[in-house]
This record gives sequence, structure tokens and C-alpha cells, in this order.
Amino acid sequence: MKEGVGVYTRPKMVFLLLLGFSSGLPLYLTRDTLQAWMSGSGVSLAAIGAFSLVGLPYSLKFLWAPLVDRFAPPFLGRRRGWMVLTQVALVLAIGAMALQDPRGALQWLAINALVIACLSATQDIAFDAYRTDVLEEHELGAGAAIGVLGYRVALLLTGSAALVLADRLSWPVVYLAMAALMGVGILTALRAPEPAARASPPHTLAEAVKLPFFEFFGRSGLSRGVFILVFIVLYKLGDSLALVMSTPFLLETGFTQTDIGAIKGGLGLAATIVGVLAGGAVLSRLGVYRSLWVFGGLQAVSNLAYFGLALAGNNYPFMVVTISIENFCAGLGTAAFVAFLMSLCNPSFSATQYALLSSLMALSSTIVVSPAGLLVQATGWPWFFAITLVAALPGLLLLPWFAPWNTRSVTGDS
Repeated sequence: MKEGVGVYTRPKMVFLLLLGFSSGLPLYLTRDTLQAWMSGSGVSLAAIGAFSLVGLPYSLKFLWAPLVDRFAPPFLGRRRGWMVLTQVALVLAIGAMALQDPRGALQWLAINALVIACLSATQDIAFDAYRTDVLEEHELGAGAAIGVLGYRVALLLTGSAALVLADRLSWPVVYLAMAALMGVGILTALRAPEPAARASPPHTLAEAVKLPFFEFFGRSGLSRGVFILVFIVLYKLGDSLALVMSTPFLLETGFTQTDIGAIKGGLGLAATIVGVLAGGAVLSRLGVYRSLWVFGGLQAVSNLAYFGLALAGNNYPFMVVTISIENFCAGLGTAAFVAFLMSLCNPSFSATQYALLSSLMALSSTIVVSPAGLLVQATGWPWFFAITLVAALPGLLLLPWFAPWNTRSVTGDS
């Protein structure tokens, strides 16, 4: 089967790129960019810190994902209908931020931001389900990569370009401009094809809540299903440990904030995007299972670059190489991992199952890595980065139980 880079030329990939952009657009508008607006308006650090709670809907979205599986809007179908509903609502909610004043009515700003986060999380549910349903198995890697690319472009726009605009225009005008950009998602969802109905949706809300669990373990088997869930938590653990402490490490090693911002934010982002796109192309040839082995191994070994930098000290060329290698390999692992999560979902419950699985994935980058700072204090930087390599191994050691090398894909192709 001739795939590789050619898989990116299919029309559905353009739709997924633009829908991924729409999915990523609201995130920083209630987080980093909003914090910059609040800080410039003289809001206290305590209040700015408390605003991090606005992001809770992204972690709790699995609670209402069954509604997206069970109910279909009366237009455009089950997946596109939900996307358009949330996108239109987001235009209004983001536009309403232009009416807010962080100095005079902080509570209304918080309510507005929370509404945006809830709508954005719901759009994510619908987009993830759409992407899962519309892709054939050999397109999963490319579809995962192109969606991540669109999402990253949106983060770059709302996290960097918005701040540049705010130096020249007022914050209300910036938020109105961001609201207008949500039109990209609306137009795309109106034009994109609705996924073919490959399975019937749940008939009741109770079925939408219970059946995703029963179906997953019924299809996987109890022991294999448990291995898969543990693997989801562990697969990117080593990478997440290194990432969460990378900025403090670089600062302590003597690199300036300008060095870190230019290399991590610029070259690092570019390396991640190249890694994700390359991973998607290679995955279409290797298959999902073999890609988990290859990319997971590269993702783990790439942490040795940080180990070498910890020994070398303040060496700018070494730092550039380290960040490039680590971000490229992390991009490869992300392409394989997102494709794997999509492959686990049944079209009847893809919204609920993907929301649940991605919530498990988030554990390794939040709760599980929280002792990383204590680990650095106890071991020092070189040993810490050696430990991150060891932390990546348990996830890889689980692969033979549910993703054997001689089985190329989830359908059993060899």
C-alpha cells in the first residue's frame, strides 16, 4: 500500500487541519493570554493564580461527553452539528470578553472565561470524535498529526501574535479579532463531510454512559484492557518528567530567558511539528502498533540528550541540539499515541471513549509528574534525566501484551 507523505494530500486532511486550528484557538484566551491582560491591568497575583481553575472543564469534559454521543443536533449530523453549535457560541462568548474590564468586574470576567472553557472543551469532544470517525485506520497517524499541527498553529497565534497585537491595539479589539477567527472553524465544519455511520449511536443517555465501558472491556478483554489503560498513563511519563523540569534546568544551567524563549518556543515548536508530521507519514507505513514501539523507544532515548547537557553545562550549541532532538522525538511519540487512542474508540461512543482515554493520558503530564522537583533535589540534574529514561521503560514493556511487534495494526494486519 503506497502511503507515506501522500496521505497528507487527501481533502479530509485540510478539513482536519482547519478544525484542529478552531479547536486550539480558545485555550490560551482563558489561560496565558488572559493572564497577560490581567497582569497588565494590575490584577493581583493571587487572583491571576486562582483563574487557573477556569481550565477545569478541559479535565472534566468526559463527564458530559456521553451527551455528545447520545444526542445529535437537528442539522449537519451528530459530529458536525455539535462542532458548529459550539463554534457559533464561542464566537459570541469570546466576543463578549471585549466588554469585560479586569480592573472593575473580575467576577464577570471569570464567568465569561469559564463559559468559553466549557464551550471549548465541548468543541474538543466533538472534534476528537469527528476525527476518530472520519479516518480510516491507515490514515490515523496522518490525521492525528495534521490535527495537532492546526492546534499548535492556533496556540502560536493566540499565545504570541495576540500579545504582539495587544501592544498596538487594545485588549478588547484583540479578543474581537480572535472571535472572528472562530469563523474558520464554522466555515470548515459546514463544508466538511459528516462521517459515515459505521455503527448506531446509543439509544438512551444511560446507554451512552455505561456502554462505552462495557464495549471497551468486552472488545479488549479485562486483563488486556487494564494493560492498555495503564500503558496510556505510562507511555509518555519519561517525556513528561523531562518536559516539566526543562525550563528550570535550563535557567539553573545559565541560559537566559531570551535563549530559552527563542530556542524552546521557536526551534522547539518547529521540531515538534516536523516530528508529528513525520510520525504521521511513517505510521501509515509501519502501522499503529509498530510505531508505538519505534517512536516510544526514540522518545525515551531522546532524554539522554538532556542528560548529556546536564554534564556539559552551559553549552549553547549542545542546548540547541538537545531541544531539537527531544522535541522531534516527542512529536513522533505524540503522532503514534494519538493515533493509538483513536484506534481504541468504537464509532458509537467515540466522543465518550476518547474523552476518557485522553483524560488518563493527561495524568502523566499533571498528577504523576508532580514529585519531579523533589526528585531533582534528591538526585541532581544528571541523575534526574537518567531516571526519566528509566521511567519511560514500564510503558514500553507493556507493549507485548496488547501491541505485539508482529501484529502491524489494530485489525491484525501483519
